[in-house]
Amino acid sequence: MQLSAEGLELIKKSEGFRDRVYRDIAGFPTIGYGHLLKPHESFPNGLTEPEAGAILATDVRQAELAVDRLVEVALTQGQFDALVDFCFNLGTGRLAGSTLLRDLNAGRHDAAAEQLLSWDHAAGVVNSGLRARREAEFHLWTGGNLSTLPVAGSMAPPSMVKKQAAKL
Repeated sequence: MQLSAEGLELIKKSEGFRDRVYRDIAGFPTIGYGHLLKPHESFPNGLTEPEAGAILATDVRQAELAVDRLVEVALTQGQFDALVDFCFNLGTGRLAGSTLLRDLNAGRHDAAAEQLLSWDHAAGVVNSGLRARREAEFHLWTGGNLSTLPVAGSMAPPSMVKKQAAKL
């Protein structure tokens, strides 16, 4: 499977484009559409949007291959897109060791979808940007498209709302 245009748009929208190196929320040097710099990479003059698009295509391909390798069940396009975005954002290792993947590979697609929503913390605190991204992934997973995405914060399924309320 390959990431759909809608999945790619989610990554681009979530990451934004930056032509210069910056530190992401975790403090890692990043450029373009969320590309984590590798030790041998340097962009002293920044990069153009087309250059960032080419790097993004390579990074997306790596996330696609990871999803293909890790997932043992059939996926819809929306589920695949959500998982590729998840891997792109958090890394393959996070998916590989997750309850999300265990639930999915056990055929518990609904439980896996809800697991997406729990990955919204940075430094132990809920991050509104990550929350919106996870909700967009959940929306794709459950068959929605991004053009019909409700207002942020309103996507959580009833069982997740109960869990969140119990934490308060």
